[in-house]
Amino acid sequence: MISTELILEKSQLEFLAQFQQYGFKDRHEVVRTALARLQQALQQERLIESAQLYAELYEEDTEIQALTEAALLD
Repeated sequence: MISTELILEKSQLEFLAQFQQYGFKDRHEVVRTALARLQQALQQERLIESAQLYAELYEEDTEIQALTEAALLD
């Protein structure tokens, strides 16, 4: 793993100090877990935004709707 230095607020440091109460083996595991969850949440947001954009485009494009319906009937 790669090491880095973080600048945190006091409340964040106090939270990290409670790592054992949350079932983590150390503060590093808390940070890694938090970053992994944030990364997953951001990717999920992008996926939802993309799906919404495709849905909007589909609603506006009657040609694509006709092609889709034709493909479903085959």
